[in-house]
Amino acid sequence: MIPGFKKYALCKRASLFLEREKMMKIGILATGITPDELLKQYGTYADMFVELFAQVEQDFTYEVFDVRDGVFPGSPKQCEGWVITGSKFNVDENRDWMLKLKQLILEIDETGRPLLGICFGHQIIAEAFGGKVEAYEGGWGVGLHSYRLIGNNSFISGNEDHFSISAMHRYQVTEKPEAARVFAESDFCKYAGLQYGDNILTFQAHPEFNLGYETDLVSLRKGSVIPDEVADAGLEMLCADAAATDSVKVAGWMSRFMSGNLVKN
Repeated sequence: MIPGFKKYALCKRASLFLEREKMMKIGILATGITPDELLKQYGTYADMFVELFAQVEQDFTYEVFDVRDGVFPGSPKQCEGWVITGSKFNVDENRDWMLKLKQLILEIDETGRPLLGICFGHQIIAEAFGGKVEAYEGGWGVGLHSYRLIGNNSFISGNEDHFSISAMHRYQVTEKPEAARVFAESDFCKYAGLQYGDNILTFQAHPEFNLGYETDLVSLRKGSVIPDEVADAGLEMLCADAAATDSVKVAGWMSRFMSGNLVKN
């Protein structure tokens, strides 16, 4: 054995352990799954979040809980931060796992741990806190949507006033919870971004969807789920030369929000 190698190896292992201890563990509460036709190319919704955060943050580790299949964490303290994904299900279906998830949302809030909600996650968090979610009379929101930022948002650096990310929803929050503050809006979606206190942040749209996935998803659902004319308008928007998503920028905001609310016990 090379002199000093054993000591070096032990020190290296200890160093890696300490580095891992510094990393923030994020629990991804998966409420949906990528359609079979797109799963191999794009991965699961949980995979999309891991890939998105990797572009802005190296200090997260992850554990995925398929809550739609009844797989829940043993405690709201099991992870240091949480993300609720999007889903094909609607919150008014009131499935057993949805009712259990609403209770978990309130328990996470009590711990002060940061929680992000995306699309379905945005909606079910609103319902958990007394808001109302309905099928929007204006129909489907698909394609690349732009949102206005309003209020004082400490998780955003610089003088940002808007952002554009992919949308894919027919339901939306129609009555916001009293506890929520609106930080993003559009003419199509009044409550596009909600913040609850210092530890919960939610988006109606999808920062984790890249333009390729959004385009393929709209194409897949055209005619069967999404009306042809709505899908065509969304696809035209996505294929425009100027089409660009602010997903990475929004990921930075979410990462900053999560890291700034780290609770260790």
